[in-house]
Amino acid sequence: MVSGEVPQAEGSVRVDAWIWAVRLTKTRSQAAAACRAGHVRVNGERAKPAQALRTGDEVRLRHAGRDRIVVVSKIVKKRVGPPVAAECFVDNSPPPPPREMAIQVPVRDRGTGRPTKRDRREMERLQGFQGRGPDAG
Repeated sequence: MVSGEVPQAEGSVRVDAWIWAVRLTKTRSQAAAACRAGHVRVNGERAKPAQALRTGDEVRLRHAGRDRIVVVSKIVKKRVGPPVAAECFVDNSPPPPPREMAIQVPVRDRGTGRPTKRDRREMERLQGFQGRGPDAG
């Protein structure tokens, strides 16, 4: 085999092994767990870890809070490097969602100590909390 050539498997390969080999998951056990949990679909059907995968199949994977939709272009049995892995599938995934704005936590100057009751009420008012009324305990 020539250096840099993609190792080809004749016919088919297991879904979990292929997902791991093309670096869609970090470990093969994560890929198998995703299959068992129903997060992997091949051509619209729920896939078991040992299901055969062929060139041209569409694989949908829900992993790390993101949907990945890929079409198999090359079959590999062993894990390959990132540049080679990118050649093994066509990525039709939607773009990742934008990072949501983190909840803004009020920042106090260092050394000012613990907020007083008046400071706490002011912070709650600014954050829009409807605190307890004046007659509540």
